[in-house]
Amino acid sequence: MPLDYSYSTTLLHYHKHYISQTTLVNFLTLLIIYTLSFYFSSMEVGSVLQFLQDKTILVVGATGFLAKIFLEKVLRVQPNIKKVFLLLRATDAKSATHRLNNEILGTDLFNLLKEKLGTNFNSFISEKLTVFPGDICYEDLGLKDSILKEEICNQVDVIVNLAATTNFDERYDIALDLNVFGAKHVINFAKQCIKLKVLVHVSTAYVCGERGGLILENPYHFKDVPGLDIDAEKKIVRDKLDHLQKQGATHNEIKMAMKDLGITRPKVYGWPNTYVFTKAIAEMLVEQMKETMPVVILRPAIVTSTFKEPFSGWVEGVRTIDSLGVAYGKGKLTCFLGNINGVVDVQIPGDMVVNAILVAMVAHAHHPSDAIYHVGSSVRNPVRYSNLQDYGLRYFTAKPWINKDGTPVKVGKVTVFTNMASFRRYMFIHYLFWLKGLELANSAFCKYFQGTYQELNRKIQIVMRLVELYRPYLFFNGIFDDMNTEKLRVAATEGGVETDLFYFDPKVINWDDYFMNTHLPGIVKYIFK
Repeated sequence: MPLDYSYSTTLLHYHKHYISQTTLVNFLTLLIIYTLSFYFSSMEVGSVLQFLQDKTILVVGATGFLAKIFLEKVLRVQPNIKKVFLLLRATDAKSATHRLNNEILGTDLFNLLKEKLGTNFNSFISEKLTVFPGDICYEDLGLKDSILKEEICNQVDVIVNLAATTNFDERYDIALDLNVFGAKHVINFAKQCIKLKVLVHVSTAYVCGERGGLILENPYHFKDVPGLDIDAEKKIVRDKLDHLQKQGATHNEIKMAMKDLGITRPKVYGWPNTYVFTKAIAEMLVEQMKETMPVVILRPAIVTSTFKEPFSGWVEGVRTIDSLGVAYGKGKLTCFLGNINGVVDVQIPGDMVVNAILVAMVAHAHHPSDAIYHVGSSVRNPVRYSNLQDYGLRYFTAKPWINKDGTPVKVGKVTVFTNMASFRRYMFIHYLFWLKGLELANSAFCKYFQGTYQELNRKIQIVMRLVELYRPYLFFNGIFDDMNTEKLRVAATEGGVETDLFYFDPKVINWDDYFMNTHLPGIVKYIFK
């Protein structure tokens, strides 16, 4: 198995500039281990198409971005898949079918498959897909049909859990139910599936929290987080809700209280927000409960539009980094807070993540082991915030955003704040100082400016809350080790994997071309749908 020395070169360069001498010694030790592991470990990966033939897959969280790409890929490349069960949150079968047709099959992602099958598309879908209403917040995934449950448990070969709330500012009660107890219920359901060959649990690379440096593909365990107890967290939520209801709190007050809890509770244990905290707990549960079950934990960085399949540039939803690009294109982003020269691991195309899921699935079927994979680009093909700034400037200069009145938006370079102190000074001079003046004028003129004051204050509070939520990522100085993922890539290349179909090496991406001709056009197209 050949060793990819670009991996060690990239890491050595990173550590030389960002990490202490002591850590550099530790890194060199790691590099030796890495080299040895390549020569003394083996992984067999056969044909993905052959593996998928006559298999039955259960997809949990089927309306998500990655789930749609996964489903389209499987149906398109292996029409001899036996069955795909799709769990959708819905009140009944009719509602679930409606969601399937409108939110999944109705997207242009499936246009290529429709062209390929022509008039046979509907019959093919009826034969291959079984959609059912359910909810992972409940035991047995909320399945009420006992006959269907038995059918699934007797037939399923693979479970892919893609269900999650990915909102950084989510209500704590919702995040716990979906991301933590949802993962627990999926594991318990998987144990009832008598033919199960592998469970794939899709997590996020950012379960690391605010740790910097080299972040390894290591498991998380409850024993490493003193005091953390999911039942105790659930009780805190329940007690808070009971107290609020007794106080007669409004729906909005309850929502904000739950969101505040989603900020304070993770910080008790060292995580910055409810999303990454609950996803980390989910991983701990998977490790604790899996026993001898073959399980793969896949940790993608923030996922972006498709690189190549079924066509380039397909995206759904405007994610964190994309919202900054859109705001810039509209002329509403005039400043940026963060390390402009920092490596930003916020982009890995969705089709590459799905391909990694499929190859890892084949590699670990029937093989219980600690299988954790980072799927990102910060090691092998890093991008810096300065690159993103350049792409945005060039793209929206060449293809300016058009206002509703038909006038083009002129963009320029943004002001960059490299620390929180400089940002707070800017906010004080440009907004808080004037807000204080407006407050005094409002008092002097008998609340005449009350509406204006409240609206400005509300907008400032939203900005400061968002800055606090995303601060850990704007100044993030870690890179995600992907030694395991590289070994998987090498094994796929040397084995029987159809690498032209199941590609997931970020080194093949030309970021300049991708952002200028694929991703940014895809985002703009999605917004103007």
